[in-house]
Amino acid sequence: MSAIPQERRVVTAIPGPKSQELQARRLAAVAAGVGSTLPVFTARAGGGIIEDVDGNRLIDFGSGIAVTSVGASAEAVVRRASAQLQDFTHTCFMVTPYEGYVAVAEQLAELTPGDHAKKSALFNSGAEAVENAVKIARAYTKRQAVVVFDHGYHGRTNLTMALTSKNMPYKNGFGPFAPEVYRVPVAYGYRWLTGPENAGAEASAQATDMINKQIGADNVAAIIIEPVLGEGGFIEPAKGFLPAISQFAKDNGIVFVADEIQSGFCRTGQWFACEDEGIVPDLITTAKGIAGGMPLAAVTGRAEIMDSAHAGGLGGTYGGNPVACAAALGAIETMKELDLNGKAKRIEEVMKARLATMAEKYDIIGDIRGRGAMIAIELVKDRASKTPNPEAAGALAKACHAEGLLVLTCGTYGNVLRFLPPLVIGEDLLNEGLDIIEQAFTGV
Repeated sequence: MSAIPQERRVVTAIPGPKSQELQARRLAAVAAGVGSTLPVFTARAGGGIIEDVDGNRLIDFGSGIAVTSVGASAEAVVRRASAQLQDFTHTCFMVTPYEGYVAVAEQLAELTPGDHAKKSALFNSGAEAVENAVKIARAYTKRQAVVVFDHGYHGRTNLTMALTSKNMPYKNGFGPFAPEVYRVPVAYGYRWLTGPENAGAEASAQATDMINKQIGADNVAAIIIEPVLGEGGFIEPAKGFLPAISQFAKDNGIVFVADEIQSGFCRTGQWFACEDEGIVPDLITTAKGIAGGMPLAAVTGRAEIMDSAHAGGLGGTYGGNPVACAAALGAIETMKELDLNGKAKRIEEVMKARLATMAEKYDIIGDIRGRGAMIAIELVKDRASKTPNPEAAGALAKACHAEGLLVLTCGTYGNVLRFLPPLVIGEDLLNEGLDIIEQAFTGV
């Protein structure tokens, strides 16, 4: 646990004067297209706290978008990465390899679902991992088409923008996009017209029918889905949907790719979210929580699929950087030692109980969903119409920020408040954060 006192402290307006000075420098030097949720400049972070340059301590319900699950300065991550920094920072694994990369690949083989032979390739970011999963699937199947889903998010590179469903802010004005990408419905239970109980069967039937009619299953290299859709609004596909899509892929020789970049590594109370319905993906992409804040990503999958790309076809200068690999081994060590899956389940228990109480009082809470420490509330004008209420999401986030609680919004309609606390957060801070959220509702 970090040496930073694990208590909220608001000593200036947020953002404070030093943050405002830095923001002025930032506006002059940093491209306007790079946004920030909250322009407070971080000085230190650890456990469940972010301390800014003005001395304010904010409760962290964001984890750098599900990255610092083990905390932003976890002892094992800092220790292992520091030791690696002393030895060497880089050789390029494709020039002279090193043990850390191999050790991370071994851990991924052990931890990801399925007992088949597995191999991995390491990269720098989630988008890179997804893009390489597509390359590998195309090499293996000798097909080209890629199927993705409504509300999905897969990255900001050209190909992953094409895979991503939401236009603003991710795609607008950045086209043309990569071809041979096809989008089909997902089982969004809360908004499924015939009700959540029908969503799994009906959405999977619609999706597979569209693939057969519009693309031809034998032209599809890969089907890519987030087992919990992140940026789209923490949508858990209705039960039965993922098994049906996975089986369809298997029946048609299609590589089934689970994008676990936001949901993986104990975030949902399991090592990987696809385990919830017993899904064993052919390939799984990881990043975010894998390395405690260092840039690392991976594609892990069936050995015969991973080996289908020709030698030299996969890689990148920084892919599997030795310091990032050391950090990943420290993060995985922390997850195992502290039982962060158990911690995530406890966070869910506390959050869902408190949010359910709030929903009894406030009609704008249309849906409470998610698993583990990946929880969200969808805000609506009223429950009967389910009309999205992005204004309420923005107002609630702003009110929380002013009180020293960092929260994030998301959702295709911009109306979802999402909660991604570090898995190591203390229960007192968790409840204090929920107190602030509850108080914020009184002003909306």
